[in-house]
Amino acid sequence: MKLHDLRPADGSRQQRTRVGRGIAAGKGKTAGRGTKGQKARAGGSIPAWFEGGQTPLHMRIPKLRGFKNRFKVEYEVVNIGAIGALAERGAFEVETPAKKGAKAGPITVNQDILRAVGLVRTLNKPLKILGAGDLSAPLFVVADAFTASARSKIEAAGGSVNVLEVPATPFAALGVTPDVEAGAAPTGGKRAAARAAAGERPKAAVAAAEPAEPAKAAAEAETPSGDDA
Repeated sequence: MKLHDLRPADGSRQQRTRVGRGIAAGKGKTAGRGTKGQKARAGGSIPAWFEGGQTPLHMRIPKLRGFKNRFKVEYEVVNIGAIGALAERGAFEVETPAKKGAKAGPITVNQDILRAVGLVRTLNKPLKILGAGDLSAPLFVVADAFTASARSKIEAAGGSVNVLEVPATPFAALGVTPDVEAGAAPTGGKRAAARAAAGERPKAAVAAAEPAEPAKAAAEAETPSGDDA
């Protein structure tokens, strides 16, 4: 056998179909694309999901669009286990007791401190403490919200929690004595508060009470006494 006698196995290689090369080639005139139309043109490919211009199926079927709560509060969350791990490493500052030999108080943890150690990304969102993980060090944690498990773990370790709450009702201004009877700050500002504290009646109450006294005296003068009868 010579080198020029080597041939591929029968059926392993097949010649490429040459289209558009005349009628005698078998696919010469329309090259297997039919007669005219978009698919007969070069570059006229159509996506598999195209439906001829009608509304596609994925647009015809209804969608479950769900519900978006406009009043949802986006919290910056931190697990109590991550705080406890940093507390064991000494990442938080411990206040030294004023007296020698006294026991050190709980470690204070708030959003600014957690931001400094890298557990909180931003201070623009309220902070919420979650209960995943274990805690052994006593902590005084200040946050906007706590889960029940986080609160129980902090208190079990000897610490305490402080919830930052936004007041729902306005408070009386400093220096204004609240009205005992009405349960609110008296109208008129500091002067009215001072008069209320001194036991003086307002001018409106005095003016309303003055006309009643002469009328009562006139009524007694017109009524005949028992001796005259």
